[in-house]
Amino acid sequence: MNPSSTSQRGSTPFKSVTLLDLRESVRARWFLVYLLIFGGAVVVLISLGITESRVMGFTGLTRLLITYFQLCIAILPIFILITTVRTVVGERESNVLEYLLSMPIPLGAYYWGKLTARFLVVFLPVFGALALSITWGTLQNLTIPWQAVSYYTLMLATLAWCFLGFGMFLSTLVRKQEWAMGLAFLSWLLLLLFLDAILIGVMLQHKLQEEVIIGITLLNPLQVFRTGAMLLFDPELTILGPASYVILDFFGKQGYLTFCIGYPMLLGWVFSLLGFRLFKKGDLV
Repeated sequence: MNPSSTSQRGSTPFKSVTLLDLRESVRARWFLVYLLIFGGAVVVLISLGITESRVMGFTGLTRLLITYFQLCIAILPIFILITTVRTVVGERESNVLEYLLSMPIPLGAYYWGKLTARFLVVFLPVFGALALSITWGTLQNLTIPWQAVSYYTLMLATLAWCFLGFGMFLSTLVRKQEWAMGLAFLSWLLLLLFLDAILIGVMLQHKLQEEVIIGITLLNPLQVFRTGAMLLFDPELTILGPASYVILDFFGKQGYLTFCIGYPMLLGWVFSLLGFRLFKKGDLV
């Protein structure tokens, strides 16, 4: 990236960093795999005739969307983490960061430009797969649950932002890519386990109150995304059993939907800002 050419084009350092990272990410092999996973998943679900099946009363495009979002819960966070945690620490190890910062690029422009580019790279393919399913449903004259689609789009955006922020925080926290990758995988594994397995064991062993267990559960952004995805198609959250009464009595339906958007977004901003603070105060090279 040539500073003189940047100034001639009138580009800001933030825009230059963002565009540079976008080009590099799109050319990377992981991005092709990412496209194939989410785009291919929708194509496979359609070809298997999942819209014609019925599970718990759900059929048509609603059935496809439920399956697609369950897939996103399992795959999207770990994909975001393993591709994001190498952003800063990887460029520090390869001395690319030292080269970039030798140019007139502010630290804020570098950090937030990287984060913005990553958000676009990870969110647009997921949104594109969602748009593909809606287009197919429209062509097949299926009923489109527009309210659910709009809400799920927001949820996917906030989920992506949440784990991007956490990934950037890990990338500025450690000095080696191996440590960053290990922490990313461990964090994802713990979040998955805390969806059900560990909390059920804790509840049975220590006989904690339901409200305490559910409160701890809702600290997990994956659980928030999961239950929020259920709520639009199952307003009573019957699949959660007695836990649904605690959640709905405390939040209400609209309040919980708002929480499912606001909480992951807040987490993303908190981790992003913590990562930026570490980035500014730490040893950059």
